Amino acid sequence: MTDASTESPPTPQPPPPATIGYEGESGKNPLEEASFRAMCGRLPSVLGRTARMAWAVDRTGVVLLLGCQLVTGVAAALVLTATSRAMTHILGLGPVSERLHGALPALAVVTAAAATGRISSALASYADGRITPRLVTEADVALVSAVCRVEAAAYGEDGFADRQEAAEVGVTRTTTMVKDAQRFMAALVRMIAAGGVITALHWLMLPLLLLAVLPAGLGAVLSARVDYETHYLNLADRNVRGMMRWWAAYSRHGDEVRANGMTGYLVYWYRALSERIDRRILDAAPRMLRIVLATSALGGLFLLGTWAALAWLAMTGRVALPVAATAVVAVQTTLGALTQFVQNGAAMFHTSLYLADMRAFLDLAAERAPRRGESTIAEEVEEIRLEEVTHRYHGKEEPAVDGVSLTLRRGEILAIVGENGSGKSTLTRLITGILLPDKGRVRWDGIDLAGARPESVWSRTALVPQNFACWPLRTRENITLGQPRTHDDEPVWEAVAAVGMREAIEGLPHGLDTLLAREIYGGVELSGGQWQRLACARALYRRTPLLILDEPTSQMDPRGEHRIFLEIKRIAARRMTIVVTHQLENTRFADRIIVMRQGRVVEQGRYDELVAGGGLFAELVALAKDR
Repeated sequence: MTDASTESPPTPQPPPPATIGYEGESGKNPLEEASFRAMCGRLPSVLGRTARMAWAVDRTGVVLLLGCQLVTGVAAALVLTATSRAMTHILGLGPVSERLHGALPALAVVTAAAATGRISSALASYADGRITPRLVTEADVALVSAVCRVEAAAYGEDGFADRQEAAEVGVTRTTTMVKDAQRFMAALVRMIAAGGVITALHWLMLPLLLLAVLPAGLGAVLSARVDYETHYLNLADRNVRGMMRWWAAYSRHGDEVRANGMTGYLVYWYRALSERIDRRILDAAPRMLRIVLATSALGGLFLLGTWAALAWLAMTGRVALPVAATAVVAVQTTLGALTQFVQNGAAMFHTSLYLADMRAFLDLAAERAPRRGESTIAEEVEEIRLEEVTHRYHGKEEPAVDGVSLTLRRGEILAIVGENGSGKSTLTRLITGILLPDKGRVRWDGIDLAGARPESVWSRTALVPQNFACWPLRTRENITLGQPRTHDDEPVWEAVAAVGMREAIEGLPHGLDTLLAREIYGGVELSGGQWQRLACARALYRRTPLLILDEPTSQMDPRGEHRIFLEIKRIAARRMTIVVTHQLENTRFADRIIVMRQGRVVEQGRYDELVAGGGLFAELVALAKDR
């Protein structure tokens, strides 16, 4: 028997993933109130935009594609016209041999036109194969470029990440759009050609055919609207799921996942979120079914009416038997062209919804790209001055930096310390112009960063952030960041030696050419401390007037840490150096220390002065020694 008092309580079930929703403009489906007429009105602009994009990447391919579509349409018209003539002879009076002989020229035209149509279709597919990859690449590069160029503050705005996720879907749909546009244009040309022939047979046939296929087009457009509505509802959840998938499956987090027993929860969480996404899709399925059934039934009735009308015209003698036989072929051809025209038009509309998201995000990113002015920062900077600088992050009530005034001069080492959340990293982002202040000014040698070209500012900075990147590139590119100063590697080795990594890099399989990505065949992985030394090496390699190191030695052993600070001290005379650190003993080498609390500078001075002052810095030093 088990003593009930010693039984452990049952383990609670983990909570399901939070439901994410947004209010305001970011959470509004852009098609929620759009009319059917407005949605169909998108097609010309979408087709025109796709054509302009294709023209920009491959003019030869576009000319070839349009020429092939025209030839295909003309060939289709010739096939129908020649078929009509052949039928007149074949179904006419006289001996069979004479009728066949009379039909031969028309049959030859049918054969030649059909062969021409097939050849032009093959060439159109070739042109499509030329255009599509380039178009997708251009869309993808445009998206990556837009994200990289926006103001850093945009990342924190409501809905920005979800707009980006929607734009990513738009990039993947670009391939579909090119194919849909090609088929749409081909169907349009064939429809015009076949429609002209069938109208010549009898004026009543074309309106009846239009009625037969329009319900299918209406159904496709309405289904597309339902599909996009479901996609929009799932946007935030798919965004979060994608991030979680990356973090859960990323090999660098594998130890934490396994040792902390997170596997079961991560799988549960991922499945729960996926099922919620699937549930929304399944909820939309009955609506899609109702749309398809209703429009298919309506289209079937109209099609039945078309064939009945053709039979009535033949039986009453309003059209001759050869014409009626030709009409059967023409109806089939025109019906196929009309069906493809409507379906591909609806498919284009469907895809255009996602491309519109991509276009909207690119427009948003263009609006949020830096527009600061044309002033240029000199190559050598003597002084950086902050004047009552304040910055508050989007959605936060209290400012991260609140009324800070500070002057930093060339040759000075400034240490910034404070408790977590005191505004240290935000202050460095303001100093570098990554963020612009809501109030106050940041001046480099008298030039306000709000009016300076960002490239001229950032080419004068070198930054080692807390969360530095471990780029899946070769060792050399991890140091130069793709900006080599010379053709030889001597400056690279100098930066490597300065952080004590020369021996380690020489021991890699291919030295500076070794790929630093264990996930890729032939790549290798560095330890956390080695990666941090490499991040410091690339900052030293840049040799800029401003050097900022945010917790630069947090993962290093004492030897590596000592070497880094010796190097910082050695090169300090030629630049301004800012070190953000929680390891207060390392601030002894600084010319000045500022202490931050709740976004404000509450103390500043040298190490010994602040320890003797009995303020926050002295308290933090005492706590560090009492560990």
